[in-house]
Amino acid sequence: MATIEEIVLPDIGDFANVKVIEILVAPGDQVLAEQSLLTVESDKATIEIPAPRVGVIQEVIVRIGDKVSQGARLMTLAVGEGAPDATPAVVVDTPLATPKPPVAPAAEVEIISVILPDIGDLSDLPVVEILVAPGDRITANQSLLTLETDKATMEVPAPQAGIVEEIAVKIGDVLNPGDLLLMLRPVEQSTPAPVAPAKAPENPLLEQPDQQNSTPPARAHGEAERRQAPVLPRPADMTAIATGRKPHASPTVRRFARELGVDLARVKGSGAKGRATKADVQGFVKKTLAQGNAGGAAASLPFAFPAAPEVDYSRFGAIELVDLSRIKKLSGRHLHRCWLTVPHVTQFDQADITELEAFRKSQPDGVKLTLLAFLLKSVAVALQRMPILKASLSGDGEQLVFKQFTHIGVAVDTPNGLLVPVVRDVDQKNLTALAQELVDLSAKARDGKLAPADLQGGCFSISSLGGIGGTAFTPIVNAPEVAILGVSRSAMQPVWNGAEFMPRLMLPLSLSYDHRVVDGADGARFTTLLAQLLGDIRRLLL
Repeated sequence: MATIEEIVLPDIGDFANVKVIEILVAPGDQVLAEQSLLTVESDKATIEIPAPRVGVIQEVIVRIGDKVSQGARLMTLAVGEGAPDATPAVVVDTPLATPKPPVAPAAEVEIISVILPDIGDLSDLPVVEILVAPGDRITANQSLLTLETDKATMEVPAPQAGIVEEIAVKIGDVLNPGDLLLMLRPVEQSTPAPVAPAKAPENPLLEQPDQQNSTPPARAHGEAERRQAPVLPRPADMTAIATGRKPHASPTVRRFARELGVDLARVKGSGAKGRATKADVQGFVKKTLAQGNAGGAAASLPFAFPAAPEVDYSRFGAIELVDLSRIKKLSGRHLHRCWLTVPHVTQFDQADITELEAFRKSQPDGVKLTLLAFLLKSVAVALQRMPILKASLSGDGEQLVFKQFTHIGVAVDTPNGLLVPVVRDVDQKNLTALAQELVDLSAKARDGKLAPADLQGGCFSISSLGGIGGTAFTPIVNAPEVAILGVSRSAMQPVWNGAEFMPRLMLPLSLSYDHRVVDGADGARFTTLLAQLLGDIRRLLL
């Protein structure tokens, strides 16, 4: 007498509320054990749910679009001799009842080559994991290795049972159909006791897992035929993700990351078993672009830039290799990251410093008042009036951090490279104190005696090349700061005063800023304000 059994969603790992995307059977269909019944999908994998045993589908409980979890009722299955069409179901056992061709004696068994079968319109598949080793005894359809494409991760199953003699590939190899995978010494796979015709085995497809795909019920005997047998990865194989392989992500997430240019190997996954989700990719890009310092090296950027070509310069003449100094290595990586992750805009302007220079030169001997001291004080006043230029983006890029202090970094050229010591509380110090502090910090920088605290906490930077030359340049924003002022050499120029041209000492200004925070109008207002403050230092007192 037939009995009705419920088919429920089995334990499929760390998945819950997976969506039913395809139903592969209908009421009245006769199914075989392990035949796929329906397909569920999460943001991490696509999995086909197999039938637990031979029977006839009575009712399909779920519908496409339903979300199910472990234990959810999927279908009902009629099993037993009284099930509809139960007698034909026994036909499944006919091939099993037919005597199989005798296995050749061990002495005649030859080592066969296992090759990558035709797996559809796929080519150049990288090997990401090898699941067996020489000497391993494997069973038919046991996974041998894992391949990966931009659409799926798939495991290639063994065409038959045997012992692995030699593995012909390694992780990282790129394979195409027909490529040799390994050498296999066939052995007879252990099977259950002979099946009586009157009683179907619990799993009649133990040795015929591909019968639902209309392949011959009994595997052809002989090496040549085995090598020609198609070995198509099942959907369940394609969704398998092995522990320890990087990166873990579904095809959907991989495609999303590829569209953004993100290297998934640098994304820390928050999903089950470390799988990267779409939110992880979005968070990685957002954090990196917001902070500009998410990794500590250009290699940590979310974009996959092509590597610079290696050039053998010795072909053209004598060369000498000199290691970069540690400072240049560190600052170079930081500047590279800032340039790539901060959307730079540079505003150019000029300040009339004729009167300022006259006042500076008129001061009595003592602490030398340099132009940089006036620049520091003027910038501090401008930042107090326009605090947006000393703000920073929060780590998630969603908020602005406004600072109640005014610490300004000053770029110093040292024999070992560029350093940016920070002058603290510039707004609270007079010109003489600022001038003396600049002298002290510059000396410490050139002597290599700056402490880590001397290089931290800045909210704005100044890079002055006036003592060297040049008319303008584009300074790189020192993230997480949002602006930097470049100053070039001042020059006497004719300036029209409304009635005539007058010789005036003009100072070129180059303000680079992070356009995510500072608008073009604010950049222009800042340089205009700074030019006014430098043009008439009495404004510093207002």
